[in-house]
Amino acid sequence: MTVQIRPATADDLASVAEIYAHYVRHSGATFDLEPPTVEAWREKHALIAVREGLPFLVAEDGGEVLGYAYAAQYRPKAAYWHTVEDSIYLRPGAGGRGLGRLLLEALVAGVAAAGRREIIAVIADHGDPSSVRLHERFGFRDAGRLHRVGCKNGVWLDTLQMQLSLEEDDAASAA
Repeated sequence: MTVQIRPATADDLASVAEIYAHYVRHSGATFDLEPPTVEAWREKHALIAVREGLPFLVAEDGGEVLGYAYAAQYRPKAAYWHTVEDSIYLRPGAGGRGLGRLLLEALVAGVAAAGRREIIAVIADHGDPSSVRLHERFGFRDAGRLHRVGCKNGVWLDTLQMQLSLEEDDAASAA
């Protein structure tokens, strides 16, 4: 495997849309009910990578996009500027090869380079513990559970909140 983790380009977004569409249609990993269009992904990529300067990455092997990860602003209010939310998805069948680890490692580094200090993972509790385990390996801590906040395919789902602080607590650095 000669996987390359690199910034996503416009040419990658059809693959990103295809990967995500699988999870929209076939799992509770996302609360979207309809897959976003490639054009919607272009807008998201422009917002995240270009305007906000945050990482939007792909894992590529032999020209095939096997997964992607990005960090987006956690909430729109100005006081949340230092906090982002991560998102990582792998092409079906691409799991178990360390791609999630490679993507999250590069994503954390990119978030730090962008000057942000907190990363939040909002993980749908749909019975697959792999995302929680991946985040735990990188030092994300449990930050709580929201009960029955999403309903997909007639099933009520919780979300788990996890958080990684990239800087030590320092009230003076909040300015």
